[in-house]
Amino acid sequence: MTSQRTATITRETSESSIELSINLDGTGTSSIDTSVPFYDHMLTAFSKHSLIDLTVKATGDTHIDVHHTVEDIGIALGMAIKQALGTKAGISRYGDALVPLDEALVRAVVDVSGRPYLVHTGEPAGFEMHLIGGHFTGSMVRHVFEAISYNAGITVHVTVLGGRDPHHIAEAEFKAFARAMRAAVEPDARVTGIPSTKGAL
Repeated sequence: MTSQRTATITRETSESSIELSINLDGTGTSSIDTSVPFYDHMLTAFSKHSLIDLTVKATGDTHIDVHHTVEDIGIALGMAIKQALGTKAGISRYGDALVPLDEALVRAVVDVSGRPYLVHTGEPAGFEMHLIGGHFTGSMVRHVFEAISYNAGITVHVTVLGGRDPHHIAEAEFKAFARAMRAAVEPDARVTGIPSTKGAL
């Protein structure tokens, strides 16, 4: 296990400009400015409940749609997680969480496997079209998890078990993912080397 599990990613495209830094061994401290207020709220919750310190400064063509900026931040976050994990020696590898938010209930399971895969189910009909906070459509939640999982090289299962309020459902999804990530990237003193029979993740 390296002493510094940190990473900084700068991503510039014609659609967005992103500076993002993480510390996997943090305390959940964050400074988030994505130019999309509800996304700021979700990433702040992710940082707080994963205990991953996170700094994001992003601008983009949100006058067209928030899609590009939201997805590109997810890509940068996934890249940062992969870089900060390094060889993945000594980590727990697996994490799971069951998180309620009032009437909403979400389960998330993470495997830091080196294999990008997302299974995302259970959001109620119409959720993907709902505008949350005036800027953020429900469909963006899946896009964020896709971007993170594919660029971090992790397997993620997110299952919405219940919920009515779109804000509560989305927030429970981010918090459940955060708690699962906290467990998965946590150093385990009993693990020697890479936690895989293949010897690599």
